[in-house]
Amino acid sequence: MIPTAVLGPALLFFTAGVLHFVMPGFFDRIVPPWVPNARVATYVSGVFEILGAIGLLIPATRVAAAWGLIALLAAVLPANMHMLNQARAAQASAGYIVGLWLRLPLQPLLMWWVWRVVRR
Repeated sequence: MIPTAVLGPALLFFTAGVLHFVMPGFFDRIVPPWVPNARVATYVSGVFEILGAIGLLIPATRVAAAWGLIALLAAVLPANMHMLNQARAAQASAGYIVGLWLRLPLQPLLMWWVWRVVRR
């Protein structure tokens, strides 16, 4: 049986992973310029989000999936920072920029959430 606590992060990461394929252009735009191929990075991160979500649902792979998702969250942090820098350079609205600043601490919170639900 799948613990209900695992369903939230599994659904979140599965949905996010699918969105990488449904609307890749959005994700391509936030990939930092030092990444050689934005589309490949978009698809690879989408695949790993989907695999991580599925892994959370399987008891034998749950802890490994959590570690993988935590690593993925750390790896995509530069994309979130790049998105913020792009918004600032484009002089986006203050509300949007504040939202992007608030999004940065979301990464460690998501890391904690994933780890917390698998450690129960």
